[in-house]
Amino acid sequence: MNAPPNIDVDAALALLAMMERIRAFEEQALVAAAEKLVLGAIHPSIGQEAVAAGLVGALRSDDVLLSTHRGHGHTLAKGADALAMMRELLGRRGGCCGGKGGSMHIADFGVGMLGANGVVGANIVIAAGAAQGLRLKGGDQVVCCIFGDGAINRGPFLEGLNWAAVFELPVLFVCEDNQYSALTRTMDTTGGPGPAARAESLGLRATSVDGNDALALADTTREIIARLRAGGRPEFVHALTYRRTGHTASDPAAYRPAGEADTMALQNDPITRLREHLLLAGCHEHSCNALRDNAQHEMREALQTARDSDWPEESAAFADVQDVGSPAQEAY
Repeated sequence: MNAPPNIDVDAALALLAMMERIRAFEEQALVAAAEKLVLGAIHPSIGQEAVAAGLVGALRSDDVLLSTHRGHGHTLAKGADALAMMRELLGRRGGCCGGKGGSMHIADFGVGMLGANGVVGANIVIAAGAAQGLRLKGGDQVVCCIFGDGAINRGPFLEGLNWAAVFELPVLFVCEDNQYSALTRTMDTTGGPGPAARAESLGLRATSVDGNDALALADTTREIIARLRAGGRPEFVHALTYRRTGHTASDPAAYRPAGEADTMALQNDPITRLREHLLLAGCHEHSCNALRDNAQHEMREALQTARDSDWPEESAAFADVQDVGSPAQEAY
């Protein structure tokens, strides 16, 4: 019989609760997409919940987060309101971006979530700029920038990491490696030994971690964040995980080997793994089940309320929009 793991049960339960909330949100987002309620594409993160819960949960409320087009889980973990997020996906009044951002550009500045980004890798250079701003203002806030494995083959990866390294900015760069760049296996289009080696070539300390182990991710992130707050150089985390769904809600993922996703779901599901740790540590199964049931109820209610929410006023289309005139007339 396996020995009980030496874990902080309360902290592990908090991680499990967040992971269950993220999965339940994504499942309801897929329901909304199937009902043609979602305005624009959505990119589910089912199977990747440990990265969001473990990494983002280690940040302070005043730290800054930047995410990818697959950013619902990161946004929830940073403290955004689930109902406001669901309304945002449906383009309704009360959405966290007023219904204008949708899934791929969801943001909540109130909790330090500067936004998801529909342009692969674009958040990396924005993160460097945000960190430069924090450095100028003083204080010990840090920036966490999460991007996918496809982003390491784009120019902003080099630009952003290089800038942060040169100016020793407080950024934790995280490659959330789900092994597929949209519809292509990433290893088939990537030269060299991979993400961590590229970061190290720019002088960043790189750590590789099991991206489906929420406990390991939380421990690793806390250590790195402590170094960054103490004035350390930017660091890099390579978290290997797996995307269980297609690239988008409408993608059947026929490009994957038959049975691959099912095998990963059975053998390497991050929620199941954390539940097993908790059960071995003496936690009752009904406690874990209650977290799942509460999360599912919360997100079903969020979707129903979002369905019933009003559309924004037409005048809101012109709110939060900067008008500097015609560049042809004003800039030259």
